[in-house]
Amino acid sequence: MMDLDISRRSAKRVLKLSGLEPLVVTPESNFINVGERTNVAGSKRFLRFIKNGDFESALSIAREQVEGGAQILDVNMDDGLIDGKEAMVRFLNLIMAEPDIAKIPIMIDSSKWEIIEAGLQVVQGKCVVNSISLKDGEDTFIKQAKLIKRYGAAVIIMAFDEIGQADNYERRIEIAKRSYDILVDTVGFPAEDIIFDLNIFPVATGMEEHRDNAVHFIEATRWVRENLPYCNVSGGVSNVSFSFRGNNAIREAMHSVFLYHAIKAGMNLGIVNPVMLEVYDDIPKNLLEHVEDVMLNRRADATERLLDLSTTIKQTSKGKVVDNEWRKGPLQDRITRALVKGVDEFILEDIEEARKSVDRPIEVIETFLMIGMNRVGDLFGSGKMFLPQVVKSARVMKKAVAYLLPFIEEEKDENSSSAGKILLATVKGDVHDIGKNIVGVVLA
Repeated sequence: MMDLDISRRSAKRVLKLSGLEPLVVTPESNFINVGERTNVAGSKRFLRFIKNGDFESALSIAREQVEGGAQILDVNMDDGLIDGKEAMVRFLNLIMAEPDIAKIPIMIDSSKWEIIEAGLQVVQGKCVVNSISLKDGEDTFIKQAKLIKRYGAAVIIMAFDEIGQADNYERRIEIAKRSYDILVDTVGFPAEDIIFDLNIFPVATGMEEHRDNAVHFIEATRWVRENLPYCNVSGGVSNVSFSFRGNNAIREAMHSVFLYHAIKAGMNLGIVNPVMLEVYDDIPKNLLEHVEDVMLNRRADATERLLDLSTTIKQTSKGKVVDNEWRKGPLQDRITRALVKGVDEFILEDIEEARKSVDRPIEVIETFLMIGMNRVGDLFGSGKMFLPQVVKSARVMKKAVAYLLPFIEEEKDENSSSAGKILLATVKGDVHDIGKNIVGVVLA
């Protein structure tokens, strides 16, 4: 007879979320990117649409986040001039009717419990609640945790208690341990559905007490992942660079450096704007040294040195100054850079030059493009590049292959032969769909 005692089975204890599609966060998973632009506190454009009742335009921002590689969608309606509860319910209901958006899990983000509960009542799939804490005491914390468990959601726990926010290493791990014990032992909350936000605070503020903000977060993350079984760690990444508002070149480098070290310590989710990320290996050496000095508090004058350097980094109103010096490099380097950076401005002329340099057009894919994509894979695998950047790389690859396809088909017609049929399939529109199509071209 079949053993129906599922408590005895050794199923993996990992965070499992879902929209229309599942998202399983395993120890082998790369960093999970949470889209931050559907947040009235983080996007003036989104706030304007919600205030004006233009929910269709607000949905377009959600769609942009998904297309840009967001794996979870953070939705926040906390603004004094809108009815947050009504706006949350209406927006979530609209999302649920859009399969291309609803395919990823939702993070219901609010500091007001009534908005969170209203969202839980309409959202589909398994979502994340962002957030609850011990700020109002254990009784409120337990009551809210029990309701979240009843709704079947995962939860973000802020490092915040009756005394206030945790602002050093010791307070972070103290609150995390206390929260974990209450959730697991008193509430019976699944440990794998617990996500700690250990408070990412700005560095380089000029204040002595802020110099270890990043270090304390990173070390607290390491302690939590090693001592509180099965739980996860997240945070709002852009907070760390708040001191350099207006200087996107510095902020992008700071975000990438912070993530590189935090992910190695065990941070596996984060709210981040993918536009504000630089590929770790592409950060200029001098800037990388200065940013790491600040982030890891390696020297007393780190803030002053980074401030001095920031004044020498020229920018346009939208970020870094355009520098096309790389266009003078070898063809392979130019194609690899286009793929790594996700820049398609020159890719067609470079692919045409590559096509003229080989005997058969398929060789452009097998050599020039695959060398570039291998580089993307290496960076992604080592945590120096993130999914939104890989999505941009895949789009450049798709454009290059589309340009080559007529030449490949023309050659195939001249030398037509078949060695059989292979069926390839994946989710339409997914990032893997691009790879599947490229494999199909090569095999054909």
